[in-house]
Amino acid sequence: MSIVTKSIVNADAEARYLSPGELDRIKGFVTSGERRLRIAQVLTESRERIVKEAGNQLFQKRPDVVSPGGNAYGEEMTATCLRDMDYYLRLVTYGVVAGDVTPIEEIGLVGVREMYNSLGTPIPAVAEGIRSMKAVATSLLSSEDAAEAASYFDYVVGAM
Repeated sequence: MSIVTKSIVNADAEARYLSPGELDRIKGFVTSGERRLRIAQVLTESRERIVKEAGNQLFQKRPDVVSPGGNAYGEEMTATCLRDMDYYLRLVTYGVVAGDVTPIEEIGLVGVREMYNSLGTPIPAVAEGIRSMKAVATSLLSSEDAAEAASYFDYVVGAM
């Protein structure tokens, strides 16, 4: 839920007008919109590169996941791992556009830990893959944009 929607829902629940503080936060959200869209565009346009490079980094750091018996062993399972990484990158772009982690939480993180545990997928490896995507993605952005995007990657890692 964006800051705009949250502010309106909260004000309406209390049958009041938006406060000056809420209006200031909405103004900040609107003025940062171009930057957030620019970040999401770079991440979206670079998604194949980000996922491929991050996957390579993950498999170098965690060769156990691509070794026999590992969760990403074999062409099909490696593709599944990269698909999941792409999914988390997409969630990050949703958060960036919304300026809030709510879409990440509501769309993609509810039950993820339980799912990975039931599949025997090592959660530390998933988190490492997301950290690798963060490193690749932020290298493609200005320092200010990288700082904005990094917080959403960090949120996903923290949820693992």
